[in-house]
Amino acid sequence: MLIRTIEKFLREQNMAATKFGRLATRDPRFVLDLRMGRTPRPETQSRVEHFMNTYTQETKGMVHA
Repeated sequence: MLIRTIEKFLREQNMAATKFGRLATRDPRFVLDLRMGRTPRPETQSRVEHFMNTYTQETKGMVHA
């Protein structure tokens, strides 16, 4: 489930749900709506997964630089 993956990402990155929503989907309520049962479109889910993968890679790269 996408929400579980996002919740784990939020904990690992110490990121607020609203910040994640703004960065990943331009919707600060995105995570809050998912928590309330919203089902994202497949395109949105792909975009969110891509955001999490690239954000994690970028932050890891910054640590080693």
